[in-house]
Amino acid sequence: MRRKIPSNAALMAFEAAARHGSFARAADELSLTEGAISRQIGRLEAFLGLTLFERIGNRVRLLPNRERYAAQVRELLDRLYRDSQYLMGQPSDGASLDIATIPTFAMRWLIPRLPQFQQKHPNISVHLAERMEPFVLAGSGFDAAIHFEHPAWTGMRTYHLLNEVLVPVCHPELLKGGKTATALDTLPRLHRQQNPDAWQRYAQETGIPLTHPAMGARYDLHAMLIEAALAGLGVVLVPRLYVETELAQGRLVAPWPDGKTISKTFSLILPEPIGLSREPIQAFAQWLLGEAEKAKCGIGKHREGYVPECRAASQINEQPSGR
Repeated sequence: MRRKIPSNAALMAFEAAARHGSFARAADELSLTEGAISRQIGRLEAFLGLTLFERIGNRVRLLPNRERYAAQVRELLDRLYRDSQYLMGQPSDGASLDIATIPTFAMRWLIPRLPQFQQKHPNISVHLAERMEPFVLAGSGFDAAIHFEHPAWTGMRTYHLLNEVLVPVCHPELLKGGKTATALDTLPRLHRQQNPDAWQRYAQETGIPLTHPAMGARYDLHAMLIEAALAGLGVVLVPRLYVETELAQGRLVAPWPDGKTISKTFSLILPEPIGLSREPIQAFAQWLLGEAEKAKCGIGKHREGYVPECRAASQINEQPSGR
């Protein structure tokens, strides 16, 4: 059955008039006459079988219960514009992937490694979008997600990547002036907003006494904590995989033991097994699993190959999420 929907011209006229509260200003924006806007609005009202605006002097105002429709039309037009621009920007002989990921993981671990993927697959564009919370992958428009394990991924295929092991780090200047690694309790400690009891649990796990472990400034993201540590503001408890470069360069130091408890597990989430996915996602998934395996085996970000005791990416078993 053929779908009956309003014309784009009518929807654009309606959205502009609703946003400006004026047919004249909508006409200026769309390079039309005020009469043309009025006619398009009339056609839309005839299609819907209801009146959309009431006139108040030289302005117009949406009638009650029409605001939601205006917001939905605005969102659809914006989405259509973005999708059209996105498609126009794709190479005719290439492919693209849309990946949802945790922002700090993307900035601190994934993006520094992406040039290697681009060298191997120059015709595949990888688009990254921030998703802090788990979501329903099916129908989301994303080809895959890189996120923590969560019941939201039930029915999807999850592939284990890395464990998040927390470690205290700070600027080396904080340990100068006679202070040693045993002086953790005397240094300012910073916290992640979403994990307010992390320092308390760290003290319990390691046996390092901390007075008032909840005291200190709080930040939303691990990325903010890392920048704060680099600025010398205090000691932060962050995933070691996020600060491997700064530790190797000596910009940060970690003289204290890692947390014994693994907080969370990073995974690659796909709507179907790698072997049944289209070729671009297969290439990305296999590359990502290989990079994760190299990281677990202690191989540098820019070195090729594997150490003998490490498993190849092809040996990593997928985990169907059926919880």
